[in-house]
Order: sequence, then structure tokens, then C-alpha cells
Amino acid sequence: MLNRICLCLLLAVSTVTWAADLPEFRLTIKDQKFEPAQLTVPANTQFKLRVTNADTTPSEFESNEFNREKIVLPNSTITVFIGPLDKGSYKFFDDFHQDTGKGVLIVE
Repeated sequence: MLNRICLCLLLAVSTVTWAADLPEFRLTIKDQKFEPAQLTVPANTQFKLRVTNADTTPSEFESNEFNREKIVLPNSTITVFIGPLDKGSYKFFDDFHQDTGKGVLIVE
């Protein structure tokens, strides 16, 4: 039993350390639009994407192309772990504001 607890603690600490070492990129949702609408990230690399909703209404960061979906409450920030992705372009959108909330990850 003690060995299992130690193993769980070791895995938890290594996961936190691993996440802290990832490159980080930022998006802001303002006026129901992503800023920047086009974000360049490295290919074949896992990264953290911090999405801040500066609006007073909720948004939903979503991409069918890299399989992510997460609600972003008003005046708050979420973290989304993405990748590694092959070179190319990957669309994302605000599912709550599909007419204005559109963007693309350019993976180079």
C-alpha cells in the first residue's frame, strides 16, 4: 500500500514539473473574437495554450481538428494542453459565438 502511495506522489510531482516545462502561448477573447486570430506554434511539440476571456459572457474554445473543447467563463483564463501537431493549419472557434469567434493555429 505504501509503495502505491509513493508511486502516485511521484507521478503527480513529475506531471507538474513536466507541465511547467512546456512552451506557453496566449489567446484573448475580446468582443467575441480571438486575439490574435492567427497564432503560430512549433510543430511536433506539446504546448500550453492560455485562453483569457475578457468579455462579460462565457465562451467555448473548441477545435474539431485537434480535438479540444473547453468553456471559458467571463473574465477568466483556462489552460489547454495541445500537441504535438504536424505542420499545417488547424482551425479553432468559439462554439458560443461561431459567427465572430474564429481562429487558426499555424504549426511550423
